Amino acid sequence: MKYVILLCDGMADRPTALPGGKTPMEAAYKPCMDALASRSRVGLVKTVDDGLSPGSDVANLSVMGYDPLRCYTGRSPLEAASIGVEMNENDLTFRCNLVTLSDAVNYSDCIMEDYCAGDISTEEASLLIKAVDDALGNEAMRFYPGVSYRHCLLVRDGAGLMGELSGFTPPHDISGKVIGPYLPSTGKGLEFLSIMEKSREILSSHPVNADRVARGKHPANSVWLWGCGRKPALDDFYGLYGVKAAVVSAVDLIKGIGILAGMKVCSVEGATGYVDTNFEGKAEAAVSALKNGYDLVYIHVEAPDECGHRGEAENKVRAIELIDEKILAPVKKALDEMGEYSIMILPDHPTPLDVRTHTGDPVPYMIYRSGRCEKGVSSFTENNAAGGDFVDRGCRLMDIFLGRNGASVPAR
Repeated sequence: MKYVILLCDGMADRPTALPGGKTPMEAAYKPCMDALASRSRVGLVKTVDDGLSPGSDVANLSVMGYDPLRCYTGRSPLEAASIGVEMNENDLTFRCNLVTLSDAVNYSDCIMEDYCAGDISTEEASLLIKAVDDALGNEAMRFYPGVSYRHCLLVRDGAGLMGELSGFTPPHDISGKVIGPYLPSTGKGLEFLSIMEKSREILSSHPVNADRVARGKHPANSVWLWGCGRKPALDDFYGLYGVKAAVVSAVDLIKGIGILAGMKVCSVEGATGYVDTNFEGKAEAAVSALKNGYDLVYIHVEAPDECGHRGEAENKVRAIELIDEKILAPVKKALDEMGEYSIMILPDHPTPLDVRTHTGDPVPYMIYRSGRCEKGVSSFTENNAAGGDFVDRGCRLMDIFLGRNGASVPAR
């Protein structure tokens, strides 16, 4: 039996997203997805437990069969694993975005103009992070480059500060807003706010940003710290579920979870996380893993989420259509030649176009099993899924997908 999970990040939305009251899932032409949905188990799943922030970290851990209430220690340590940052038990990491802030004398008066600094390239970003590390890094604190705007700050022996670090807001939650109300105001958080302020002085005059401005692009003129956490411990996925798994993704967060879970992480040239990503390459990597001894492949596609954060309705629809055409259709064709298989398709969380950030609402899921015909729905949409089977915790979904319905969720 082969298993494929197609995780369409942020795909779910609200009915006010497009003219006529449609969601992107309703508006998208996705013939393969809808054909499978007509023969699938379809319903809603709550991927974000009450009390947890609706981030891709918590939601993807949940979909992968891990209980975030027991194993989640913060977002940045998951990304650090992908970057290759080695953490000790007492270390702390921050997610370190490169962002574009408006000009203002006081840092707190700046506006968050762009949470990803105009899709800055990894090559440019690496030079900027190196400049920040050269100026501010030391034996106790180091900056590590990641992919595009996503980077990491490691604080040695900083895990004990976790209780004092509040007030760090994800930058994509405050696009277009004055940042002052979202900055830490007390305790140790002020020390890290000082790092953000100093980074603006370093980056504003950097040659990389001078060149970007000359080309009409947003400068990456500040680092933005958030998502701090300590070293996580995930049990081996094969040991838990007895299937050999691989991950295909463009983003460090998902790669990091895969590494910590003992999964194979597949590299795809040209995988960007945006609507211009190498969709075909992701499909090819998934099929290759399945043909080379892996039982389950987790294909993560970031594009719908990025479109949601930017309020790009047409691109979000197009992203869903490209997933259907260039990933799902060829992967299904390959699976048809391999024998028995199951496919699960879902978003990790909604990223509604009207709010441009994540919400914790339940998301639609569908599980298709070759050779079987479930009740199904005519089209895979949020509304159609609402009438199906409800799964109250996302970490139970993996047991259902793998046919272990009666199994309780173990401590992971």
